[in-house]
Amino acid sequence: MRLRTVLATVTAGLAAATCLSAAGPANAATSNACSSSVSIDGFSDALDKTTFDGTFVGNFSALALDRHGSLAALSDRSSLFDLDAKTPAPKKVVQLADENGAALDSEGLVVDRDGTRLVTSETEPSIRRYSVDGTILDRLPVPSSLLVSPAGRATTNQTFEGLTLLNGGRTLLASMEYALSGDTAGIVRFQTWQRTKGDHFRLSAQYAYRTDDPILGVPEVQALPDGRLLVLERGFTAGVGNTVRLFLADPRHATDTSGITNLTGQAGVRLIRKTLLTDIATCPTLGATAKQPQPNPLLDNIEGMVVTGRSKGAYKVLLVSDDNQNAAQTTRFYRLSVRP
Repeated sequence: MRLRTVLATVTAGLAAATCLSAAGPANAATSNACSSSVSIDGFSDALDKTTFDGTFVGNFSALALDRHGSLAALSDRSSLFDLDAKTPAPKKVVQLADENGAALDSEGLVVDRDGTRLVTSETEPSIRRYSVDGTILDRLPVPSSLLVSPAGRATTNQTFEGLTLLNGGRTLLASMEYALSGDTAGIVRFQTWQRTKGDHFRLSAQYAYRTDDPILGVPEVQALPDGRLLVLERGFTAGVGNTVRLFLADPRHATDTSGITNLTGQAGVRLIRKTLLTDIATCPTLGATAKQPQPNPLLDNIEGMVVTGRSKGAYKVLLVSDDNQNAAQTTRFYRLSVRP
């Protein structure tokens, strides 16, 4: 099935899903506005605290489109779900593991053009390619500086979070969640790989991206067809709740930082340019409730994002929150319309 058909199928299915709360009549778009660039079309808590085939449904860290029109949803507890595009009920679950059979801290997901799954783990960090049944097929090289200390300069649980394909699938990009030791706080590295023969990937350029605040990390990135990126920034403050902001970023004129050891006080380094599209706290609540304090009860620990299609000049974007299997958090899907 062609990608355009897949996008149309998934978008139509999600829009028609009865479990996704409507944001109001179609002619009341302003009432759904989060900003001049983003509106919220609905949300769903239907999968919160549910199980499928004996597996907890939640802990979602990433979403991706399957070439057959389904949604793939990755749990950071090593479960990879296929979700129905219309409900979005689970249809299948596969358990992932490393080469020794150990569980992953799986965070980023791409479904490649041949249907295989590229999955990051932020433990080492690593990127592995899996078959549909969960067999390891390949493992990508990672720069030594991005490895967790003492092997490299990264901090455990602060490494590869986002993963996306751009340039028509020729380039793979992974985003670090937080800064490396020795880099300025708030400046995170985006690593790329170029596709080679046999659908392998070799290390390529690296770029630097600055978050709005050093306490914010980058949990997800998604490429747009023109080479720009949608970037999520996220943080949590006890007693206050989550901060989740969506940015449009352009890496095309940024400096290749792969040869720069420390991104502190470096003159002449062009960072990835970015523009704020919205702070999710500014979205209408749509009747959502929160189980803990939040600036907006719609908010939770949003961590996954996928572009599902395009309609009337707007990209259709699906977000999902990671409930951490915690009674005070919610597995929630959000449908956005984004006009970058």
